[in-house]
Amino acid sequence: MGPDPVGSGLVTNLAQPGGNVTGLSVQSADTAGKRLELLREVVPRLRRLAIIGNAGFDQAVLVMGNAESAARTLGIEVVLLKIRRAEDIAPAFETLDAQANALYVAGDGLVAANRTRIITLALGARLPTIFDQREFVKAGGLMSYGPSRLSSGALPNWSTQFCAGRSLGIYRSNSRPNLISSSI
Repeated sequence: MGPDPVGSGLVTNLAQPGGNVTGLSVQSADTAGKRLELLREVVPRLRRLAIIGNAGFDQAVLVMGNAESAARTLGIEVVLLKIRRAEDIAPAFETLDAQANALYVAGDGLVAANRTRIITLALGARLPTIFDQREFVKAGGLMSYGPSRLSSGALPNWSTQFCAGRSLGIYRSNSRPNLISSSI
């Protein structure tokens, strides 16, 4: 499961993925622009955005790059907070020193495992935050926008076919989610 199977090199294209890789993509990497639009509605004077993510995880780096590109297109300055382990989170926030108006969180396992710490530090720094999963909002974050992990009907179908011994490389990838979840 990942945000961009083509960009990460797992498949050559979405129409005919081929190979021996079975999985589900939520295509969350390409929602950066919409997340920033929503964040700008909450923070109309957004001029400087902090983006935090796991620099040791390729998918998070991809999401951070997409967010940075979308921000620059909107004329927003970017401060990257690259973390690799839980111990990097607090020092990353300390380097901000009131340099950002909002925080964009590129989710992965490290970030999810430390969501309470990230949310607490963001609240302490008075940074409005946007995440890719509603679980972060339930934990106290401001808002989220991203594919609903529950909306993909493909997973049970593909799992059944895979268990029956079929090669899934011939099936067209329909990685666009049926439902986008937005929480505030």
